[in-house]
Amino acid sequence: MARPKALISWSSGKDSAFALHEVMRAGQFDVVGALTTVTETFGRVSIHGVRQEILQAQCEAAGLPQRIVPIPYPCPNEVYEARMREAVAQAVAGGITHMIFGDLFLADIRAYREQKLAGTGITPVFPLWERPTLELARAMIASGLEAHIATVDLMKMPAEFAGRTFDADLLADLPDGVDPCGENGEFHTCVVAGPMFSRRLVVTSGERVERDGYAYCDLVMD
Repeated sequence: MARPKALISWSSGKDSAFALHEVMRAGQFDVVGALTTVTETFGRVSIHGVRQEILQAQCEAAGLPQRIVPIPYPCPNEVYEARMREAVAQAVAGGITHMIFGDLFLADIRAYREQKLAGTGITPVFPLWERPTLELARAMIASGLEAHIATVDLMKMPAEFAGRTFDADLLADLPDGVDPCGENGEFHTCVVAGPMFSRRLVVTSGERVERDGYAYCDLVMD
């Protein structure tokens, strides 16, 4: 019996990567692509600020065709939702029935995704939902997942964290109140290796810039 086709909502970060790993390990779905929003202005993954060439290398290492949803910067919500509706319609037309998300515990975000997908023919899947985040962060690191901090919210963390490796030392250094997985938006990551990849990406931490209350580390493919 054929497994249902699914897309992974791919942010370039550790949560979506580990969600992919868990789904692939369970074998329940045939993951046929990675859906990512990319800002047209910068050619980077939205929010994470990761270069599109790194995104492409990630998808190649995961063996997943890219499905890019281009959005402007800034992006009004109605524009975002219209472009996502179009992407979902294309997925349904291709026989895709599920979409996998790396959300951990933010109920409002889960409810938003469920609401927007209701009636479309796509069922959302949350393989990491409500796993304790310190335990989850340690499981990610133990699995061999390697990631760099790509973006830091300067209201919650110092800029110096941008560019650091997501490892046990980083977990020990996180300021009080910061979620170990950054689920409250404290930080975002870029995955360069792990059990979901066929090869390790060689990425260098470049210039650090601050914009709109965030610090971004410009990660560059070697």
